[in-house]
Amino acid sequence: MAFDADSIKMDYTANPTAVRRKRLWRQFKIDYQLYFIILLPFAWLIIFQYGPMYGLQLAFKDFHVFQGIWGSPWVGFKHFAKFFESYQFISVVRNTILISLYELIAGFPIPIFLALALNATLRTRFKQAVQFITYMPYFISTVVMVGIILQFLNPRIGIVNLALGHLGVDPINFMGDPSMFKSIYVWSGIWQHAGWGTIIYLAALSGISQEIHEAATIDGASRMQRIWNVDLPGIAPTITTLLILNMGHIMGIGFEKIYLMQNPLNIASSEVISTYVYSVSLASSAPNYSYATAIGFFNSFINLFLIMTVNQIAKKVGETSLW
Repeated sequence: MAFDADSIKMDYTANPTAVRRKRLWRQFKIDYQLYFIILLPFAWLIIFQYGPMYGLQLAFKDFHVFQGIWGSPWVGFKHFAKFFESYQFISVVRNTILISLYELIAGFPIPIFLALALNATLRTRFKQAVQFITYMPYFISTVVMVGIILQFLNPRIGIVNLALGHLGVDPINFMGDPSMFKSIYVWSGIWQHAGWGTIIYLAALSGISQEIHEAATIDGASRMQRIWNVDLPGIAPTITTLLILNMGHIMGIGFEKIYLMQNPLNIASSEVISTYVYSVSLASSAPNYSYATAIGFFNSFINLFLIMTVNQIAKKVGETSLW
């Protein structure tokens, strides 16, 4: 054994790189199953998340198909300036921010309240029924969800207008009224996602020790006091983490649902950055890919700035952050 140890030591001194390679290869042969497991998601991350970053240079060029990305002339911040000077800049950015903030303020607390209420109830069957009813809308596809919304709010045959008609109220064209679009979009999204969002908070609540609740009960704490002083502090790190992630998507409203709900009557209130990028690129008869890329780059930069800012604030205030 002494001879082997000395020989290994001599080999390492003579060629440390080769020894490291042998150790890595030996370790790979032992744990190769684990490396194969992460290979697919790692490949997906590289191909679909980092690979497309190659095309970001389009934002700084006048792209021509026949010249390609590298051959197209460099124009600097021309397309960014064009977007900032556009008459649609203020309305598009305003709609994006207002819808996102509306969705955050109205939708973020609801899963928390629902999780706290479900965690506090002692009726198992009632709890299971509420979970099932609130979770089910999440599994409805966006296209079907928008179809349901359009049918419910139809001015002639929609169930909402039929109910209003029985109350003596004239039919309302909900989807044609720009002032109603944001509320319809946000509250339909809350209905679809609130139940699923409670799963994270219920998981966090399950990690709180029951001994703490028992001690609080012995001290005479009511159920509301235990929720306020035990449950909420216990899930505070989870709330902070999800709030940081949501703040990082302020400018990132999903494209599919809002595009399907758009029509010429509500376009003034429903045109956001994602749909505007689509309209000036793929949906345009003369697509400007460089201009669309510049808008998307600006959108991503603002999201990155927001998530970094909120993360630093959370770290200083509550000592909970993503990094």
